[in-house]
Order: sequence, then structure tokens, then C-alpha cells
Amino acid sequence: MATTEDRRETDSGIEIKPVYTADDAPEELELPGEFPYTRGPYKDMYRGRPWTIRQYAGFASAEETNQRFRYLLERGQTGLSVAFDLPTQLGYDSDDPRAVGEVGRTGVAIDSIADMELLFDGIPLAEVSTSMTINAPAALLLLLYELVAEEQGVPGDRLRGTVQNDVLKEYIARGNYIFPPRPTMRITTDLFAYCSERIPRWNTISISGYHIREAGSTAVQELAFTLANGIAYCQAAVDAGLSPDEFGERLSFFFNAHNHFFQEVAKFRAARRLWARIMRERFGATNPKARALRFHAQTGGSTLTAQQPDNNIVRVAVQALSAVCGGAQSIHTNGYDEALALPSERAVHIALRTQQLLAHEAGGTDTADPFGGSYFIEALTDELEAKAWGLIERIDELGGAVAAIEQGFVQGEIDQAAFRWQREVEAGERVIVGVNRFTEGEEEAIELYRLDPAAERRQLERTARVRAERDAEDAERALAAVRETARGDGNLLVPMREALRARCTIGEICNALRDEFGMYDAQRA
Repeated sequence: MATTEDRRETDSGIEIKPVYTADDAPEELELPGEFPYTRGPYKDMYRGRPWTIRQYAGFASAEETNQRFRYLLERGQTGLSVAFDLPTQLGYDSDDPRAVGEVGRTGVAIDSIADMELLFDGIPLAEVSTSMTINAPAALLLLLYELVAEEQGVPGDRLRGTVQNDVLKEYIARGNYIFPPRPTMRITTDLFAYCSERIPRWNTISISGYHIREAGSTAVQELAFTLANGIAYCQAAVDAGLSPDEFGERLSFFFNAHNHFFQEVAKFRAARRLWARIMRERFGATNPKARALRFHAQTGGSTLTAQQPDNNIVRVAVQALSAVCGGAQSIHTNGYDEALALPSERAVHIALRTQQLLAHEAGGTDTADPFGGSYFIEALTDELEAKAWGLIERIDELGGAVAAIEQGFVQGEIDQAAFRWQREVEAGERVIVGVNRFTEGEEEAIELYRLDPAAERRQLERTARVRAERDAEDAERALAAVRETARGDGNLLVPMREALRARCTIGEICNALRDEFGMYDAQRA
């Protein structure tokens, strides 16, 4: 919180008054489960169903990530969440020259169905809910999951989970895009249509504010830019002939749980209120499930410090509690050592236990919307909603989220916010414990996770083996069908599924689409 001698305000420029009274809060509140769902999408919230503990995991090889999944499930995790390495996120195979040194570094390497089979070996896909943090090649990873489930004898209508599939925020905040925005939006809506027919219980997109906040945005910008992206996806789906009452049920969101506890609780409440009104008034949704925003929250990676890393345990606990009090449907808690390396097993264990403590000892599941009616929280919710709506209207004036991204407006707003934050930290106006105040001398060494250097070699060997053992003519015919569909207007997921079944790799399929769609270059856009 930035402070001066007599003024305090959040990172969104909302002034915090010394005292709040009944004049700052609404006279009446709707109940949880009632439009506009400010107090939660379900009437009894966690009394009926606790949030899903979904710890994010992925590193090195499919075999090692499978072992981590089993470790977490055995200790009480209730859902899987997959992190993919950088080459996979960018649609390159592990043996591509551009992948050297990056294989398995930021997540698990997946090149073909052979890797996906190992990743979920011994994990009954009919019984778990799986989230996959993948965007540009999201359709391919979902199709691999469907194919592995078929091998287990699990039909698509029994699969539950979420694929992130939010490429607009990649243009804004992360840079892990492949194709230009407009063909990318086609693939996104093709996935919506495919899942409505074949995997109806799957959440087809997780519209992400998390990475927008990690890039340095304020809470208001996280809200506004995320929901503006959501509007763009909905409009693209409507333009493709899909019903908002149907695809709206399968939309989910992904928000950051940041440091200012009270602002974060209010942000989650404001997000539900805003989205309910957007779906009703802009898209005419009448289905309550299509109007009610559901979201996953992850504690703020960018808030973790390399200095005094044990402090991060406290940061993560406070942030996770804000997600609980704000009504998240699933939560990931970061490892305390993630500012230094991939999380160690000890750090993952503490992060998992943090959520279990909140659920079973801190009263986290006892009542819906525990801060509802708080003068302070209600006032913050109103202010966040009003400021976010003002930004959404500005994006509308520019022609919508895609046009605003192409014009660089969203990126510029985040850059300015990140610069202001850093300047306040360096000036000591914004205190970071252990960094610019309460510092110490030499830091105590902690044991970090180290990747097995042989993992990359094993991955390259497996991918080479897939290519050598498949039917080369079948693979080439399947890739030709992908190219032909890309030139027309058919659903791309159908030929992509058959290409994966023919043991084509993710890199080969993405290269076929690169030939047809081109690659996005932000410098030339």
C-alpha cells in the first residue's frame, strides 16, 4: 500500500479512508447464489462444496511430473493442474533447435500422445478434474487428453476440467502466442463448439487476469482487461453461431490473489457482479449458470521475494485467504521458494498444507461471503466495479479487446502501472518486507529443486522413437487434412485430433498452421 503522511491508497489509486460507516455500504445485499452473484455463485458456497485444491505442477519429463501428481493426490489434493514447458507453450517440439536448453524447464515437455500417456499413467481420468495451463496450442493438449481418456475407456462426457485457452492475454502480458489474433480466435471458438458436442462438462476457457497482474497491472486493470477479453471471446462465439446460454456455462476465469487482502476480496466480488451484468445486458443470457462467474485463483508469483524467502509462506497464506473469502472455486498456493527455482517438494508440501489449514482449522468453509456487509469491503467492491467499468468502456471505444491489443493500448496501460509500482518501491513509498525495509545481512541458504540433466535427452529420444515407429504416410495425410481445413472454415479440432491419433507431434501440427496463418510479430503489428 502506497502511503504519504496523511493518505493511503491501493495500487489502483483507491483512497483508503481511516474509518468506514454505514454510509459507505449498500442498504440491502442480495443473497449468495442470486443475481448479480456479488456474494458468490452458489447459495451455500463451501458448505455445499469446498473449493478444489488444485496445485500447479509440471517439470522435466512426463514421468517425473506424473510422480509429483501422485505425491500431491496421496496427500489430499483434489484436482490436477498441469504446467507445460516453454517449447510446448509455443508449439515447438523438444528436438526443435529453438527448444535447446528450455525442455522441461518451466513445466512438462509434451510433444506427442506418447508423452501424454506417461503424464497420466495410473491416474483415472474419470475421477479427477484436470486444469491445463496452455494457450496457443490449447486445442492440441485437450485433444491429447481426450485420446488418452479413450485409451482408458473414459468417454468425453465423463471428463471434467479446464483448458486455459486464453491467447488474448498472451498478446497483452506474456508473449507466448503463435498465430495472429484473428485466426487464433477462430481456433478458440472451434474448441468451444467441439467441446459442446464431445466434452460437454469441460470448461473451454479460463479467461486469465492472473498473468495481467503478474505483468504489473493494478487490481482495476486486472479486472477490466480480463473481462474485456471475456467480452471478445463471447462475441466471437456468438458470431460463430453459438448460444451464450450454452457456451456461457463453460466459461471460467483465473485471477491473481495479490497482497492487499481487502482489495483482493472486493475484487473477486466485483468481478462476479460485473460479469453477470455483461452476460445479461450485452449478450442476453438468461441461463443463471451462464451469468454466474466462476474462477480459479493463484497466489501472486510476482509478490514472492528471493530475499528472506520464508516470508513468502506468510504472503501465500494471506493471499489464499483472500481467495477463500472472495469465493474462489479452486485455488493454487505457490511454493515459498519459487522466486529462486521451481518449487521443491518441501515447498509444495507446505503450500498444500496451507490450503488444508484454511479449510479445516481457520473456518474457511463455514459460511458464504464472510465479509458481506462490511462497510469497508462493500465500499471497495463498488469502487473497483466503477473504475473497471470505466476502463471497459474505453476499450469499447477503441473497438474491443482485440483492436485495443493491436493498437497497444492495453500493453501501454500495464507498462505505466508497473513503472509506477517499481518507482514507489525504490523510493520506499511502498514497503516490501525484507527488500526495502526490515532487511538483513547474509541470507540463509535454502535447498532448491534441481532438474535432472538427463531428462531432456530422454525426451528427445522418445520423440524420435514416435516418428520412427508411426506410419509415415498416415501422418502426412493427417497433416494435409489440417492444412486443408485451415484454408476453409471447418472445425479445426476434428483433423487435428486425427493427426494426433496418427502420432503427429504438436510441433508438426503447429508448423502446418504456421504455414497457413503466419506468425504474429508484435514489433510489426
